[in-house]
Amino acid sequence: MHLETLRAFCLSLPAVTEDVKWEHDLCFSIGGKMFCVASLESPLSFSFKVNPEDFHELSVLPGLTPAPYLARYHWILASDGNTLSQAEVERRIKDSYEMIKSKLPKKALKDAGLL
Repeated sequence: MHLETLRAFCLSLPAVTEDVKWEHDLCFSIGGKMFCVASLESPLSFSFKVNPEDFHELSVLPGLTPAPYLARYHWILASDGNTLSQAEVERRIKDSYEMIKSKLPKKALKDAGLL
């Protein structure tokens, strides 16, 4: 997967914003909360939130590790853009988006046009 493919998918989700943080990470957020972070440097690597049940299973697969600084919140780092199939990446990112969205307060959902 390429950064532009990942970016296009993330931005296709409702009410998503993007910005650059830490000088070299492209962050995708909903209601001000990140759900996916991608490195702007090659090769593509990206992080996303998973549910606790999947965290341990995914973190031992080749090319996937607990995300630095975010592992305690069940984030996974895909250190290679080709570790997962495009369909699997899209499913995992959509799940991450939904997990973050489900924890947003109603005011944030309303402000984002999701209520």
